[in-house]
Amino acid sequence: MPVLSPENVLPGPPWAEEHSLRSSTLSGSSFEYVAADLDEAEAESLPRRSARLPRLLLLLVCLGYLLGAAVGWGSQTLADFMGDFGLAAAALTASLSCLAYGCTAGGGNRPAWLCFGFSSLMVAFGNGAWGWYEVVWRIPVPEPSIADYAFLLFAPPAILGLLLLANRPRNLAGWVCLALDGWLIAGSLLTLSWSLALARTAQGAEGSALRLAMALAYPVLDILLISMVMGLSFRSRGGNRAAVHTAIVALALTVLCDALFTSAAFKNTYHSGELLDAGWFAGSMLLAWAPWARGGRREGAVASRPRVASTFSALTPYVAAAVCTVGLLYNALNEHELDRFVLIIGCTVVFALILRQGIMLLDNLSLAQKLAHQEHHFRSLVQGSSDVIMIADPQGTLCYVSPAAAGVYGRAAEEIVGTRLPDMVHPDDLGHVLWEVQRYLARSPDEEPTARIECRVRSGAGEWLDVESTVNRYRDGLIFNCRDVSERVRLQAQLEHNAFHDTLTDLPNRALFLDRGRAALSRHDTADHVAVLFLDLDGFKAVNDSAGHQVGDELLIQAARRLQEGVRSGDTVARLGGDEFAVLLVGGLDDTKAGEVAERLRCALSSPYWIGGEELSVAASIGVAFAEPGVTPAKLLRNADLAMYQAKKNGKDRVSVYTPELRSDLHRRTELDARLRVAVREGQFALVHQPVVDLETGAFAGLAVQARWRAAQGLLLTPAEFMHAADGGERATRFARWIVEQALLQAAERRDRLPAGVGRLPVSVRLSSRRLTAPGLYGTIESMLARTGLPASTLVLEIAGSDGIEGQSQHFEELVRRLNELRRLGVGLALDGLGGASAPLSELRRLPVDIIRLERGLVDGVTESAFLRTLATSVLRLGRELGLVTVAEGVDQPAQAALLRDLGCRHGQGLLFSGPVEQQYLDALLLGPGHALHSAPYPALHPSGDTRTEPRQLCAGRPHTGPHTGSDQQTRPHAPSRGGHLGMGPHDETAVPPA
Repeated sequence: MPVLSPENVLPGPPWAEEHSLRSSTLSGSSFEYVAADLDEAEAESLPRRSARLPRLLLLLVCLGYLLGAAVGWGSQTLADFMGDFGLAAAALTASLSCLAYGCTAGGGNRPAWLCFGFSSLMVAFGNGAWGWYEVVWRIPVPEPSIADYAFLLFAPPAILGLLLLANRPRNLAGWVCLALDGWLIAGSLLTLSWSLALARTAQGAEGSALRLAMALAYPVLDILLISMVMGLSFRSRGGNRAAVHTAIVALALTVLCDALFTSAAFKNTYHSGELLDAGWFAGSMLLAWAPWARGGRREGAVASRPRVASTFSALTPYVAAAVCTVGLLYNALNEHELDRFVLIIGCTVVFALILRQGIMLLDNLSLAQKLAHQEHHFRSLVQGSSDVIMIADPQGTLCYVSPAAAGVYGRAAEEIVGTRLPDMVHPDDLGHVLWEVQRYLARSPDEEPTARIECRVRSGAGEWLDVESTVNRYRDGLIFNCRDVSERVRLQAQLEHNAFHDTLTDLPNRALFLDRGRAALSRHDTADHVAVLFLDLDGFKAVNDSAGHQVGDELLIQAARRLQEGVRSGDTVARLGGDEFAVLLVGGLDDTKAGEVAERLRCALSSPYWIGGEELSVAASIGVAFAEPGVTPAKLLRNADLAMYQAKKNGKDRVSVYTPELRSDLHRRTELDARLRVAVREGQFALVHQPVVDLETGAFAGLAVQARWRAAQGLLLTPAEFMHAADGGERATRFARWIVEQALLQAAERRDRLPAGVGRLPVSVRLSSRRLTAPGLYGTIESMLARTGLPASTLVLEIAGSDGIEGQSQHFEELVRRLNELRRLGVGLALDGLGGASAPLSELRRLPVDIIRLERGLVDGVTESAFLRTLATSVLRLGRELGLVTVAEGVDQPAQAALLRDLGCRHGQGLLFSGPVEQQYLDALLLGPGHALHSAPYPALHPSGDTRTEPRQLCAGRPHTGPHTGSDQQTRPHAPSRGGHLGMGPHDETAVPPA
């Protein structure tokens, strides 16, 4: 079977096309991982190149020693020195290298290198002692000597180091098999070596037990060491294989030289400095280099080594048995009598082999049972999984498909087996799939163990399913773990659509509108021909509240459809929220054409809507803004919004074009609104009270509350523009609640401080109809009445009609409902400005008011105009017949007061009695004698035509309290003394001096 590689996976014309596309685009930055792979390969080649120099030096040193030993070093003295102290230096180098690596490097191999370092140190000490006898003392080396004992200590630490490097068995059977393998190797080598040489060596040393032990110790330890090398050389852990293998080669070379030295042929003719020393020297130098050695190839290049190791481990017992058999045959054929030692060792080797095979057989049976159980387990998992598992060969042909394919693809697994994977993938996704597979195979398993691919796959019904596949390597092919994600893809697409579209009308939302506006403004060909229309449906709230939200939603859907039909295909219609829409006009238009489009859309939206068999009507206010250099989409939309509000202000159902003055007005209102917020927070507002007088008795009948702004100079200014800024919005509602709270709190203080007659006067607060219908006012009044303990009749709310109640049926219905609630609470209600345009007489039919107030313009000319006098008479007669209390506002002259009293008006309020008074002067005013009005004819007119009379002439015995004196009035001949209008303030405010 061919090996899976990027060159042979999924071949075919589509891959050739994709491969050419890759080749043509590799120069770009889109495929940086190719350059990353090259950089990584180059980085891996650097350590290999840097390791060549030490290896070359090591080879030159070993070859130099070998050449010197071959020529005898030129003299016997030099030969003895190099054969003894040269070997000692090499062994000491190996010891220091291993000890240094073991002390500095970490990891699990550290103890092994320390053992190798100690073993080499013993060799260095033994060679040094040998050289001391031969070179320094010039005497033969005794047998045994100190060098022999040092050499004997070489093998045990080396054996321990090999055991530490080897993989530890996972169970008891593994330990037993390891011991048996070691004995098989050692016993076979011992049998062969005994038959060849050790038997004669033992016979030659029979006279001395010490000489016999020393003679046999060398070969026995070497046999154990070579047994460990052969048994453990392929059991090393997967760390630094090069270092471990180099150490094993070094130890094997050392053991081989020891074996040659112990043989009779070499031992009797050996002298220091010959070729045998070159082997020991090379073994020591290799061991010195071993801990610092690095692999010359990547781990992927040695992937086949475990298979070789497994084969060697399986054949080791049989090879050992064969070696043991050779030793037995040699011993039996060359001697008349079979050596008992050889026979015993051979029997133990055979017994160990049988025991090992029995253990392995039982272990294999156990493994087979586990394998069968796991196979059944995984087969159940694969067949019962809802994911489809497919295995493809290097040609892309499916050779296995799990049964889940019937539920996912709608095709039987047997039908899919044999199908080429490219034949199942959507043609538009095939290039992407091939590209991902090629990229995945180009990476190493450690860098990218799995890959994830999404594509469309044909189902049995012919439909295309969205499938997500996890790709893994499997032998020479690939495993695809596939699942149907069609529902997730559809949901994700729906979520993405909903993120940029309105759910009700399916129009683009604000985010998509701004994105398209940004794209239009960024194009040079359309940047100067972009306009935005901001549309708001007038009267939609009334339809929504009366007909219901379902009808309102249907109306919005129809309005959206009309907007889409009224624009070009390249324009964008978006719903911003509620009943607000926006239209983006791009290219091919000027001011005139944009105006025509806006007018056409206004007419379309204003046409009747038929919903549920009923005809509904709304209007549209449209603001138009044109793109300017450097404008952003958000700013352009805000400009259109300002123009739309200007259209509403001008009467609704019309088109208004944005001008820079609109933004200037917005900035001015924003600044005034900020100053109003600061004034309320810092307590810069104060309440002033203007008395309401009974025109018959002259007694105080109530107090009218007004707000004033306390300027930095201590003057109270009438904040006309501030009140205009607070005319709408939540801040105006909070300001109205603040006035009511302060009026009731001050009324409660006067109740506790003043006599009952004047301490319990009702206070009237003038509020617009919008403030009266705002949420929270009723709760504020109810809580303040409970808090202060005042009766509800203490508070009188004046309904200011300046915001035009008439004609707004929905708002008027809400006003009537709120007034009825206040009436049931006991609060007094007054209709302000009756008789004028702001409060027509028609409102009396439904408003539950107790008091009507004559409009100031009617009172000002009542003494001069017969028409106004007749009109005032009619209004007052209407109030008497309806049982309402009548109050005249703006009574500034005695003649006005007398005439209104004669016409039947009960109460009056104006500068004739007092202007607005601060809290600190109010007590003195209320505790005064009141106002005794003259019943006689009034004085003649002033030269200026003013019919006013000095307030002191109308007040019998009234004390002169505060700064309100006649002299103060005379200093300002054109302004009343109490509450009259002073000069204008810096913000068109009207100054009011203290009372």
